[in-house]
Amino acid sequence: MKKISLLVLSLLLLAGTSACESELDVVPQGAPSSGNFWKTPADAKAGVNAIYALYSDDNMYGRGFFWLNNASDDIGTKPRQNAERIKNFIVDGSESDTKDIWRIHYEIMKRCNDVIRNVPNIALDEKTRNGMLGEAYFNHAVMHLELAYHYGDDRAGIPIQDRENPTNVYVPRAKNVAENYAYIAADLIKAADLLPYFNEMTSDNYGRAHKTAAWAYLVRTYLYAKDWDNAIKYANMIVASGKHKLLDNFEDVFKISNNWSSEYIWSVTSSAENTSLGSIFPGVCLEDKGWGVYNGWGNFYPTKELFDTYAPNDKRRSATILQKGDKFVYFGEEVTFNEGNHVVSSSNRTGYQFKKYMEPFSYPKTTSGGVDIRYVNANGDKPSTALNVPLLRYADVILMLAEAKLMKGQNADTEINMIRHRAGLADISGATMVDLKRERRCELAGEWTDRHFDLVRWGDAKEAYAKPLHHYNGTVIYPARNFNPAVHHVWPIPPDEIAVSKGALFQNQGW
Repeated sequence: MKKISLLVLSLLLLAGTSACESELDVVPQGAPSSGNFWKTPADAKAGVNAIYALYSDDNMYGRGFFWLNNASDDIGTKPRQNAERIKNFIVDGSESDTKDIWRIHYEIMKRCNDVIRNVPNIALDEKTRNGMLGEAYFNHAVMHLELAYHYGDDRAGIPIQDRENPTNVYVPRAKNVAENYAYIAADLIKAADLLPYFNEMTSDNYGRAHKTAAWAYLVRTYLYAKDWDNAIKYANMIVASGKHKLLDNFEDVFKISNNWSSEYIWSVTSSAENTSLGSIFPGVCLEDKGWGVYNGWGNFYPTKELFDTYAPNDKRRSATILQKGDKFVYFGEEVTFNEGNHVVSSSNRTGYQFKKYMEPFSYPKTTSGGVDIRYVNANGDKPSTALNVPLLRYADVILMLAEAKLMKGQNADTEINMIRHRAGLADISGATMVDLKRERRCELAGEWTDRHFDLVRWGDAKEAYAKPLHHYNGTVIYPARNFNPAVHHVWPIPPDEIAVSKGALFQNQGW
């Protein structure tokens, strides 16, 4: 969080959870918390803060999830074995890059349940207690939702932790993912009732859960559940609240100064005071070795297919993607992408780079030659920045509202044209799902909204992945791939989790 230092988070984490960490190594659904904790208001605060600590884990919003999004037609990755396996749907769930996603999500959910179960018994004023409980319900729901659509389907959902009895750790899978979506929605409704609006929060609490964030995740939940009426209901509540609006300039969304803008709904929050907090994703997308200036990791690059989706006059294209010959500011100097001293490395699969997350790397170095740690972590092995990485922003809400309306046979021109207008594109009339799909792709490219699961949700993945993907020069970088909708619509559960579940877990069919 913005005002919660890494040191404090570490101490809180130790105070609240160290007694059970060794057991969590072998128990996927959580373990009981320390018996001498949960006595004082300080314990309550520590327990809530511990929920957020794992958001900055590299295997969460740093890289882990995006290795799975690598399956999409928008992404080309640095050549490495696991990335190739994911791209071709031949994983088994034990891959080092992604196997911790399941465990970390359940650990966060376990911490949320600890708060929900224990905070009501601690002497706190009503406003403080309600806020803490709201944060716990919200974060549990977000973690639950992310696992539900990644691993659950009509044949089997994911385990729902026993909230009342933390010793009951061997929980079977829900009958189907619809049970998960119902549970998630109930948690988010509770959270929204308990939480304040973002503008009612003091700046030292920025980055904590708030009311419209709960409503926004309700929209996403109902979209995956195909409950169009409720998706429309909660999206309209966000619009009617007047708490959010699109920024006038698309490129401004991805500037540090706009971390808490009217478009913000939910992000991996970072800190200008301590850039070791937050997501490393900007550095992960930076050119491999950063042309000798900073340790970019060069993992994820946009494909020619994504670039070609944009109309030439779409303002989002130049704000999203760097192509050969583009000028950009890099540590205070104007340079030219993929020319001269800034030619891309051989590990750049596509010849492009995502520009969305480059602003932190535009600031000049200090007089001593070091990076300005107000913007970028000096440790290139942890390339976090002061830029909040969006997880769900207001434009996404507008597009989800448009999608739900179209699925109901309703007119969504107003919503589609809101997005197009900012992009500098002409209004359209009679918008269809084809228009919606294009606008989602162009608006949210390279973000955590997950193009892969958009394609899965729409039933488009098989057709999309049957086409090769290309380098900017037209050469094929990935041949046509085989996507089986009966198997590959979910990912395999990590085998280690199944092995220690005492029969409670079973693998998704076909994996």
